[in-house]
Amino acid sequence: MLGLKKLVSFALVCVMVMTLVLSGCGGNSDVTTLYVYNWGDYIAEDVLDMFTEETGIKVVYDTYEQNEDMYTKITSGGSSKIDVIFPSEYIIEKMINEDLLAEINYDNVPNMALIDDKYKDQSYDPGNKYSVPYMWGTLGIVYDATRVSEPIDSWEDLWDPQYKGEILMWDSMRDSMGLSLKLLGYSMNSTNMDELTAARDKLMEQKPLVLNYAGDQMKDNMIAGEAIMAVMYSGDAITVMDSNENLDYVVPKEGSNIWFDSMCILKSSTNKEAAEQFINFMCRTDIAEMNRAYINYSTPQREVYENLPDEIRNDQRQYPDDSIFELCEVYEDLGEFTDTYAEFWFQVIAS
Repeated sequence: MLGLKKLVSFALVCVMVMTLVLSGCGGNSDVTTLYVYNWGDYIAEDVLDMFTEETGIKVVYDTYEQNEDMYTKITSGGSSKIDVIFPSEYIIEKMINEDLLAEINYDNVPNMALIDDKYKDQSYDPGNKYSVPYMWGTLGIVYDATRVSEPIDSWEDLWDPQYKGEILMWDSMRDSMGLSLKLLGYSMNSTNMDELTAARDKLMEQKPLVLNYAGDQMKDNMIAGEAIMAVMYSGDAITVMDSNENLDYVVPKEGSNIWFDSMCILKSSTNKEAAEQFINFMCRTDIAEMNRAYINYSTPQREVYENLPDEIRNDQRQYPDDSIFELCEVYEDLGEFTDTYAEFWFQVIAS
């Protein structure tokens, strides 16, 4: 019996040792990993590390340049590990309609109370069931005030022959078609084929004047003085103006787009509570200020805005008053006409 007891004891010891070894090898198996998919250059550099240090949640971070790139990746099967995304208003509406987003449990996002009511309950997500505002701004023209014959104030200035080879257009079907529609006196959300055809033809007319259809690299181009004007989002405009004192920004007199980028959780997310914890963290005043200062876009976070210096809060280029708001439109989901916009934009680029 003694030998048997020793044998059993030895076996138990072996089992305990193996359990400890295996638990040691798999020590990271209980660590939650959150997959965040965001616009390029759209979060302060230390924020992700701070979130991990405070919560123990690991973040895997990836970026995109256009809403359409993000949407295509998700709908083509690339969303299996994506939890949090940062889409714009019309894509949010589209994704809600297609049942791609999860409703947010605001018990886990108490810092939603810090988002100013002015930016809540927008038409693309009534009641903010699926989205938390992150940044907002306008679409306009950045221009070198020392190299234009007179101040820029109209989308028509992008068609001025004297600036041939000095114009940068945003490589975005929605923005480029939208500004062309606005110039012609139509809605940026038009689904009228005659109006869309006219907007496409207007862009084709402009193409010989365009230096390049570009993305984020336009910021470097304008800072370096490689073009006279560029279509740009307001936050990027502030960034380039900080680096080149000759540059200025205007929302054209015909009106423009006022956009909202928000934080959303994919319905397919397997880490919904961690995603809500991340969104809540991003709304916290110190973190929201870090992101605002880094990106230079307009913040919807009330305490951050109230603490801004007067020269920023009163800057019409960053925080425009109602007179500019009234000229602007929020992009809407185009439904089946999205394909029409895409086809017309392809025709412009390929012409």
